[in-house]
Amino acid sequence: MRSTRARSVVVASRTDTDRQLEADASAVACAHLAGLDLERTTLYSPDELFDQPTYAASFDARADLWARSTSGPAEALAEVLHDQAIDTALATWVREQTLVGVMGGHAAQRGSTEYDDAARLGALLGRTHVIATGGGPGAMEAANLGGRFAHGSTEALLAALATVATVPSFLPSVDAWTTAARQALELCPDPAPTLGVPTWHYGYEPPNVFATAVAKYFRNALREAILLQVCDAGIVFLPGAGGTVQEIFQDACENYYAAEDAVAPMVLVGRRYWTEDLPAWPLLQALARGRPMEQHIHLVETIDEAAALFVARRPGHRPAR
Repeated sequence: MRSTRARSVVVASRTDTDRQLEADASAVACAHLAGLDLERTTLYSPDELFDQPTYAASFDARADLWARSTSGPAEALAEVLHDQAIDTALATWVREQTLVGVMGGHAAQRGSTEYDDAARLGALLGRTHVIATGGGPGAMEAANLGGRFAHGSTEALLAALATVATVPSFLPSVDAWTTAARQALELCPDPAPTLGVPTWHYGYEPPNVFATAVAKYFRNALREAILLQVCDAGIVFLPGAGGTVQEIFQDACENYYAAEDAVAPMVLVGRRYWTEDLPAWPLLQALARGRPMEQHIHLVETIDEAAALFVARRPGHRPAR
C-alpha cells in the first residue's frame, strides 16, 4: 500500500557544519537574487512573483535568469533549501484541502474552445474540491481561473473569459497577458482557493495569476512528483503533449502499485485524442488490467462527464498517495 509521502528533502536534524553551509548558500544566492528566502514558511502569492510593474524586472523573471546563469555547489544547495521550504509550506497548505488535479497543454490560447472548456471544468470541480494545476499558461491557467470563480456566477466566469481573450497568449508580451488577467481578477471579489505548482525549469513560461497559492520549485522532477501526489481526489487529463503524457504514466505508476483504497481516479478527456492522436488510453487500460486501479481509470468525451465522476466522491477523503 502506498504510504503518505515523507515531505522532507533535507535532513531535519542539522549539525553546526550544516548550518554554516546553509548560511553560505543563502549568502551566495541572495547576493545575486534579491528576495530569495530559503527559510520561507508560506507559498508564493502571484503578487510576490509579479512584484514589479514589468515582468522583466519581477522576482519571477530574475529567479529564472539566476537559475539559468549560475552554477556551483552553493547555488545548487540554495535551490535545494528553497525547494525544501516550499515543500514544507505546501504540506501545511494542503492539509485541510481536498485537491483535484487538472493537467493539460500549455499551448491552449485564451478565447479557444480548449481554454474555455478547461475553465468550465475548473469551475465545476471547484465547487467541491480545490483545483491544482502545473501553474503555467494554457489549460493550466484556464483551470485555475475556473476554480477561482467556482463560487461565483456563470456570468462572472464568462466575463472573465471574454476579458482574458483580448490577449490570447503571453507571447509576445507577458505584461499585456498579465494585465488582462488582473482585469479579470477584479470580477471575482471572493475567490475560491486554487493551487499552482510551476517550476523555473520552464522559466520561459510565466506562472498564471489565477492560482491563489503558488508552490514554485527550481527542480522540475521534484515538482512533477509532488504535483501528482497532492492531488488526493484524482486527476483529470485534458488533451496535451509530452508533459501531459508524462504525467499520465507517472500517475499510473503510483496507482499501479497502490492498494485499492489508495488509488485516486484518473480521467482522460477526449476519446479520439487519447485513442488515436496520442493513444495513451489503450496502454493505460492494458497496464491497469487486473489491478485495483482498473476500476478507477476513465475515458470520457466531455468535461461534464469528467466533472460528474467526482460528484459522488466525498470531499475530505484522502487516499494514502
